[in-house]
Amino acid sequence: MTTAAGHPLDNPARSSLTGPHAHLAERHGQLLRYPVDMSPWLALPDERENWSWAEITEFVQPGGTFSVAGFDAVPPADWDVFFHADGVQMDGTGVRGEADPEAVLLGPADVPEMLDLVERTRPGPFLPRTGEMGTYLGIRRGGRLVGMAGERMHPPGWTEISAVCTDPDFRGQGLGGRLIRAVAAGIQERGEKPFLHAAAANVGAVRLYETLGFALRRKITFAGVRIPAA
Repeated sequence: MTTAAGHPLDNPARSSLTGPHAHLAERHGQLLRYPVDMSPWLALPDERENWSWAEITEFVQPGGTFSVAGFDAVPPADWDVFFHADGVQMDGTGVRGEADPEAVLLGPADVPEMLDLVERTRPGPFLPRTGEMGTYLGIRRGGRLVGMAGERMHPPGWTEISAVCTDPDFRGQGLGGRLIRAVAAGIQERGEKPFLHAAAANVGAVRLYETLGFALRRKITFAGVRIPAA
């Protein structure tokens, strides 16, 4: 794990789970994570000497999986890195938040529709309890959920905008940008700043975020790791 110490976004999962999301944290020694039905992210200490592969195995359990960001350590040879991608972390200090009259608050009753939309659009990790991490807004057309965006990690002073997705039949109408601005408005009303992560290869999405006022903070890698079964 390589970070420049001192900034909440350098290790956002850990900053979240030791800060505003501490009530959601599961802990094993110095390892932290969200509940497995909420988020796949495992939060490692910044210092490599403060964790071990054996501790991760005890925490995650043989056969289990976890995701990490900014990960540069090489796991044991029999561990499966089933996902590895270059990404970007973007600072939304320059975003102009704006409430949207068509955006509605999504809650527990909407989870089946939210999961269905995510399954069809693949915006990134979204699990049955991800909606508990923050505010999620959606846009409906004819009663059907066609767009969504919400809040995920919550480092002190910052909130991540995530799960930005639009039904393929309704793309090109600016729904994603409107929902991002609406979520950002709520974040800014709390005196916080928005940020987000995106796949570097998703050039269209990154370009949209830049037009909304997001700026590249740093490049980052994402990895999904599976521990071998016992």
